[in-house]
Amino acid sequence: MSDLEKIKKLRLSSGAGFKDCNEALKEASGNIDKAIDVLRIKGISKASKKMSRQANEGVVAISSNNEKSSIIEVNCETDF
Repeated sequence: MSDLEKIKKLRLSSGAGFKDCNEALKEASGNIDKAIDVLRIKGISKASKKMSRQANEGVVAISSNNEKSSIIEVNCETDF
């Protein structure tokens, strides 16, 4: 299997971007299963970095009827 086919297979199974898949495959010496583990580890570290940042944009929605009320707050961070 060529490198490009491995990257395509990894992208389909993980949902990660091309560059991330390529780097993970290089780090895992071409092993797709190990590359998936590498992506998981990197994903966790990326998520922990983003958790400390504040999401200052968002919306609040309120819904109610005679029996119950709900308030939902959704915050987001724009990343281009």
